[in-house]
Amino acid sequence: MRVRAKRVAPERALAHLRRLLPPLFALVGLLVTAPAAMAADGVGIYGRTTDKAVTFFAFGLIAFFAIFVTVASLIQIRLDNRKERRKEDLERLGSR
Repeated sequence: MRVRAKRVAPERALAHLRRLLPPLFALVGLLVTAPAAMAADGVGIYGRTTDKAVTFFAFGLIAFFAIFVTVASLIQIRLDNRKERRKEDLERLGSR
């Protein structure tokens, strides 16, 4: 008994390739920049890493995520209000 391999349509193969390309480019980018980031004596792209630099980076990261969550929540509230207004308008106009 012989088992045949299933042929993949060219369109599906291209779709799979398009889905895999961005992570592949990200991986290649990380591999290319890794030697500069892991330079000797803590001197990388930014320069010598000090406690002050790490602390300010961490504070910046905390501020970024706090601002991001706040802005995303405000956007979501606005979109929810718009959706509710649209529902009310459709109900009001559809009841005639």
